[in-house]
Amino acid sequence: MRRYNIRAIFDRFPNSPVIFRNIRDYYFVYTVHWTAADAPIGIKELEEMEQLLNRELGTELQYLYRKK
Repeated sequence: MRRYNIRAIFDRFPNSPVIFRNIRDYYFVYTVHWTAADAPIGIKELEEMEQLLNRELGTELQYLYRKK
């Protein structure tokens, strides 16, 4: 992937890769390459994906305390 991008695949949506971008000290969903083989992805699922990836990369605290 390009610099500052991470591609991830989640168990619930195995056919729809998710691209994350780094902003400051955490990662957020940049785009989803959704396919009809998976269920539609809602905002709740996107937020869960962001939290899981940031937890895995050790940036969960920065993600949780970001400005909203």
